[in-house]
This record gives sequence, C-alpha cells and structure tokens, in this order.
Amino acid sequence: MSRLIRLYEKKRGDRRTGLKSVGNLGEALFFGLFFSIGCAGLVYMLVALAWPEWRANRQFAPARCTIVDKYVGRATAQNAASLYRPEFRVVYRTPEGEYTADALYDVMGLYSSDRDAVDKLLAGFEVGQEYPCWYDPIDQRPAVLARGYSPWLYVSLLIPLSFMLIGGGRLIYTLLHWNTSQERRALLNQRTAQIDLFDAGSNHRALPTVPTDANVTNSPGTTLAYRLPIATRSGWVLFATTAACLLWNGVVAIFVIRAVGGLLRGEPQWMLVMFVVPLVAAGIGLVAYLVRQVIITTGMGPTRLEISAHPLVPGQPYELFLSQAGRLAMRRLEIWLACDEKATYHQGTDMRTETRRVFQDRCFVRTDLEINRGLPFESRCHLRVPPGAMHSFQADHNEVIWKLVVKGSVIGWPDYEREFQIVVNPAPTAAI
Repeated sequence: MSRLIRLYEKKRGDRRTGLKSVGNLGEALFFGLFFSIGCAGLVYMLVALAWPEWRANRQFAPARCTIVDKYVGRATAQNAASLYRPEFRVVYRTPEGEYTADALYDVMGLYSSDRDAVDKLLAGFEVGQEYPCWYDPIDQRPAVLARGYSPWLYVSLLIPLSFMLIGGGRLIYTLLHWNTSQERRALLNQRTAQIDLFDAGSNHRALPTVPTDANVTNSPGTTLAYRLPIATRSGWVLFATTAACLLWNGVVAIFVIRAVGGLLRGEPQWMLVMFVVPLVAAGIGLVAYLVRQVIITTGMGPTRLEISAHPLVPGQPYELFLSQAGRLAMRRLEIWLACDEKATYHQGTDMRTETRRVFQDRCFVRTDLEINRGLPFESRCHLRVPPGAMHSFQADHNEVIWKLVVKGSVIGWPDYEREFQIVVNPAPTAAI
C-alpha cells in the first residue's frame, strides 16, 4: 500500500526523484485551472458585454424620446472609491404604446471614476428636449441614447483567449506526454540539437521522392535501434474537438442565459426555448465526444514501438518491440503493417484528397491479456515488407505511405488505434 501513496520513487542508487504522475497531475490541474479561467472570462465578456452591445446595434428599434430628468448614477467600488455614470428618465413611444422608463447613455452602462467626463456628457442633453433613442423590441425596454461599438472590448477579448491558448495548449501537451520521462526528453533534445538543419541528408538527395527518415532515426530506442514516433493525428483531433466544443457551447450559453432569464422573470420566450433545446443537446453530444477522445488519447496509457533498423527495404526481415502501458483488461492487441495511397486532384473548382488502403498484414496479435499499472506489456515480433512492394513516395499530388498500426480492444473502453509512420526505401536492384 505504501508504494501506491508515496510521493517519491527510487530511480538509481541513492538518488530519489519526485513521482512523475503526481507532478503531471499538478501540472495538468494548474493549466486546467488556467484554461478554465480563460473560458469563464470569455463567456462572461461575451454574455455581459459583447452580446448586449451587438443587440443594441443590430436589433434595437429606433424611436424618439423626451428627457424628463437626468442625473449622475453612483456606485461604490470594493476599495470604497466612488464610480459614476450618466442616467436619464425618458418618455418614448413605440407601436405598442408610450413608455416612461429609466434609460442609460449606452447599453453597456459601465461606471467610471471620472466625474467630470460624466458631467460633461450629461451637459449635452437638455431636460424637456427630444432626442433619438433605441429600445429592445422584445420587452420594449431598456432604452439607450447612443449606439456604437467599443474597440476596447474586442481588444480585451485577447486576455481570456490568451489564457485559453496557453492553458489549453499546455494541458494537451501534458496529457499527451503523461508518461514521458525527463531523461527521455533530454535525450531527444540532445539528439535534435545534433541535426544539421541545412543538410537534408545524402539519402534524401539521392532519392528525392522518398520521404526522409530523420524523424525516426533521431529517436533512439531503449531496446532496439530506433523508437518510432507516434502520429500526431490523435492530438490534433483532441485539440480540434476541444476548440469546437468550447466555441459551440460558449455561443449556446449566451442563448441559454437569455432563455433562462426570461423564465425567471416570468416572461418566457418559448420560441427561443425551443430553438435552444436542440442546440444544448448538440453541445452535450460534443462534450461526450470530447470525453471519449480524452479517454482514447490519455486513458489507455502510452504505446511504444521500436524497430531494429530504418529505413526499411522490401524483402528484408526486421524486429519490432512493443510496449503497452496502462491498467487495462484487453480482448485483443495487434500490430498491422499497412500501406496507404493518397491522391490529391481537382474536380471542377474543388480540391479533393482521397486515401485508400492498398495493403495490410497482421504482424502480431495477442488476445485476453491484462496489463497492470506500472508493469507494461512487452513483446517482440518480426516484420517483413513484401518483396517487390512499392517504396514510400511523396510528390505534390500523390503519396505512398507505409505505417505500423497498433490496434487495441479494451474491455469497458472504446477501441483505439495508434499509427507509427515508417519509410520504405526502394530495393537495391530497383531502378531509381
């Protein structure tokens, strides 16, 4: 039991380091809080400031009003300082009748510490005179005496957006690198620093249509020669899903607040409620899909795949090493060698891309296995690209992509796939 709750772990000799999962949890919570603050700030600014201003400029109806009274509204800040804003008592007519109501200079109704500026603005209006005004056609009030957009508001939206970008980006990075050790990261940085950025490599120059394998050979393995890099598609899917979920539910929240506000005031807007219900259902579906992507990306544990040599040559044997971590009860774990052809072409004025699986072969399968936390499943297998197979190819409109696909079927969890791209060179006897 003590091994499960201690906050340190022994690495080598007498040196102890902090438990990595605890550090990752703290980092994830910190940047998750950072991200949540940004989301809350953005939603508040959109609902309380941007949305009313947009409605005042686009949906409020024009009218003529007579000013009955004008005065300085006061409020007290938390530091006991006095704040001021111009307020009016007006009479205005609409097709539904005549209304007497309190009115603000603009829909924002923000207070200011500059009393002189407020007095100067009030001086521009005379009691008993008629001025143009705009009112909300939904409930006939409130009325405002000025419209327009506030540039400072839309610039200030960059503040919560920066919180979301920094917090969300780092949170995704932390989740994707949950079990990557600091030693491993340092080794990768060291090997990356040794790459000559101004030399593409003699092999790439000799085979201009064959993709370079620099992204593979700069990553040494712990058991075999090279550790294959996992495709980043799952990370981008998670990022895109998160962005779509936040954007959709943020916009829907504006309508929900409006609909709930009407219900609480006893003035329900049933058309708005009926409009909001399917949007909320779609938002809940997006949240469920986001949770599923998070589970697939982070809940299964990291998959490591290493290979004995690279690039590959058709007909030659190679050895693979598979390591699957996590705490999983699996029905099946497989490794597939696959080849996809990708073509990009014009159809009318549209640019279309099609991908087709032209070859696949199962290299490894294990059924009914259980993986315990801290003890990853490890196994070796052999791999051979068929003799005479087409090598990896990359051009402007066509690609031949070789990859290794790890497929897992987990009891009680969604099935998952993780792809590791490889490069296959032409056979030595093939014409180049």
